[in-house]
Amino acid sequence: MMPLDSISGGCDLKRRIFLTTAAVATAACNRKSSSLRFFTADEAAILDAWLDVLIPGDQDPGARQAGVVHYIDLQLTRKFRKLQPAYRSAIAALGRLAVQRGAPSYESLSFEARTAIATQMEQGALDKSLFPDGGKTAFNMVLDHAMQGFYGSPRHGGNQDYSSWRMIGIPPMPVRGRQHYDIRDTYPQKAPVQG
Repeated sequence: MMPLDSISGGCDLKRRIFLTTAAVATAACNRKSSSLRFFTADEAAILDAWLDVLIPGDQDPGARQAGVVHYIDLQLTRKFRKLQPAYRSAIAALGRLAVQRGAPSYESLSFEARTAIATQMEQGALDKSLFPDGGKTAFNMVLDHAMQGFYGSPRHGGNQDYSSWRMIGIPPMPVRGRQHYDIRDTYPQKAPVQG
């Protein structure tokens, strides 16, 4: 059998691999602490303000409190990878639209102004120079992903603290590897109604 050193290139190659891996790990650790994987902080702020209009919080948490922006951000590095350009384009267009309407940024617009924009998008009635179809495709894409992130399992990045599940009365499912009593103690079951 051939010695491992002769196959892998000897000790020098092992040392280079180690040093390269250590350098990459150090660079990752020295990054500013951000939980974002795809969006910039500015893009995430615009999307979060948009999501807040689609699923607003009231007495119950909305998309913002449930961390839906983190769900979309995570999925854009996985399952939604092919939609990265569509998200970047839609978010940039909203930023330009806000400036056209006299605001410094989209998220600085009032809730009512953002709601009016979302309504125009849903109808495909926004400026065609910003959105070729008036915004309808972007609106539907973000709405679909907002619903998934709000109502889906927290293990996928959204629905933080089981926000939507608690709102509609669904007991949280235990995370893999955890015992049922951990969840039962945190969220006790409602007593059955006596008839």
